[in-house]
Order: sequence, then structure tokens, then C-alpha cells
Amino acid sequence: MAVAITVWVGNHPAGAAEGTDPTWPCIQRKQPHLSIGQMWAGPPPDDATTALSRDPGIQALAARLEQRRLPIEEAEVLITDFAEAADNDQLTALMQAILDKIEPERTAMIEGIARYGQKQVELARMIEDRRASLSELEAADPPDFDAIDAEEKALDWDERIFTDRQHALTYVCESPVLLEQRAFALARAIAGHLE
Repeated sequence: MAVAITVWVGNHPAGAAEGTDPTWPCIQRKQPHLSIGQMWAGPPPDDATTALSRDPGIQALAARLEQRRLPIEEAEVLITDFAEAADNDQLTALMQAILDKIEPERTAMIEGIARYGQKQVELARMIEDRRASLSELEAADPPDFDAIDAEEKALDWDERIFTDRQHALTYVCESPVLLEQRAFALARAIAGHLE
């Protein structure tokens, strides 16, 4: 465990995706924000489509489509139904409205992951400090066995928390990626109806 924590603190950020924030704890490249140009092959948004994206009907559909619990196949059916009466501006507005809903949620996730990673670094440092303290207690003459037992229990607890959080980090890091993939899938589905 000692080696694993030292390696994580010493190498994990550098082992993260190249060219990103060195404190980023995920294997995936940190992409702080998405832009419509990254995923949208349709006409560029303009003032008219921005105004249309605020239409209550488009807003309601965008809110439904961006929900991760809605299977993408069902989302595609809803998009097809909408596209039957929609022009290119309305389709572009729908994509804008979806991205306006997904982007803040995804950004909040990324900020939370960064805080989570920082807490892991702090906990790893605390574990190293506990180990040093335990070594000093064990080297004392005479050793204080009550203090040694207390420090060992605290160290075991901190290591358990660290390990549990490390296991959860894999899932946590996937969350923004899943939102990004959904945005791309919705963009493709909408763009398929452009004329």
C-alpha cells in the first residue's frame, strides 16, 4: 500500500492525459468545455437560432433528450418526430438548447472531479505523514504502545478510505465522458435530418 500511494501522488497527475491540467486525476484527457463546433456539422448557430433555442417547445424537448436515463434509440425517435415539421434553423436551435443543458452539468462534474482528485492527493500526503509519525513512535525508547496502536488504526482507516475512493475514481471519471458521448450522439441524430 505504501508504494501504491507514493506512486499515485508522485506519478498519477503526470500519468494523466498529456497536455492537460497536471492535477487532473483521470486517465481521460481533461476537456473543460464543449463547443457546438466540436460536434455539430450543421449550419453555425446565429442570433436567430439562439432565439429559437429559447422557445418553450424546443427547451422542453432538449430537456427530455439530454436526460441520460432516456435511451438514445428513444431520443432518436423524438428527434425524428420533431424534424418532420422543423427546418434547419429549428434543428440547429435544438442542438444549441441540448448543449446549453449538457455543458453546465458536465462542467460541474469536471470541477467536482478536480476537487475529488485534490482530496486524494491531500489524503495520500496525510497517510505518508502518519507513516512517518508511526515510525517515530516505534523508534522511541521506550515505545508508547497505546500511541502506536492509535496511529496504526488511524493509518488503516485512512488507507481504506484512500483505496475505496481510488476504486470509485474510475466511475467518477467516466461521467463527463458519457455526457460528451451523448451530446455527440444527439448531434449526429439531429444533423441526419438537415436539408
